[in-house]
Formats: sequence, structure tokens, C-alpha cells
Amino acid sequence: MAEREEIELKFRIYDGTDIAHRTYLPSTTVATLKQRLITEWPQGKTVTPKSVNDVKIIHAGKVLENNKTLADSRITFGDIPGGAITMHVVVQPPLVKKKSGLFNPTFCSFSEPSRLHGLAYTCEISALVS
Repeated sequence: MAEREEIELKFRIYDGTDIAHRTYLPSTTVATLKQRLITEWPQGKTVTPKSVNDVKIIHAGKVLENNKTLADSRITFGDIPGGAITMHVVVQPPLVKKKSGLFNPTFCSFSEPSRLHGLAYTCEISALVS
């Protein structure tokens, strides 16, 4: 019978703290990882996820999908023996509902640079009326 290889992972949150550092089976789903992150989230942090939908896990520049496994997401062993793969965690709570409707987060875009001021950075807040 083939030996099941485990993948050593750690998750880095917004302030540089690493959490949930352990080995996981390739059949572990991303939703399961997110649930573990929520239960192991450090106390006293200013940003705390309340549900799996509040958490985004990023590996190699891609946001991992809840219904996929580590194997489906092509998470493989690190190149360094004994080294853990670091994934980044972003907390993105759902939109807040206000009396006047739903408010989208701030949208920012870049425009062409001018000779005097360099790259222009424009942000705006848009509201959706329900």
C-alpha cells in the first residue's frame, strides 16, 4: 500500500504571525483549513474572522477555492526538506448593510503617470441601493 505523504503548512496572518503550523493530508479541503484557522485565530487581534467566508487563503498568488483539496490546488512539498509551505491569510468580511443600501468596499485604480507627479492613484466609494 502506498504511503500517504503529508504536507507541512503554516499560515501567515496580516501582522506577520504564523498560525496552524502542522502537517496536512493532500485530501484536506480548503474549507477545512479555513475552519481550523478560525478556531486557532490568536485572541486580541484587531481583525478576526467570524466564518469560513471571511477568510481567503493565498498560495503562489492564487486564492484557493473552498471546495478544492490541497491536491486539487496543486499544493506540493517544499523544495527544502523539513521546510513548511507558507500560505497567506486575508480576512475579508462580507459587505455591511446600511439603511441606504449595501456599501461596496473602496475601489482603487491607477491611471497613466504624468511627468510631474508620477503614477496617479484614484479611489472612490460606491454605494449600491437595495
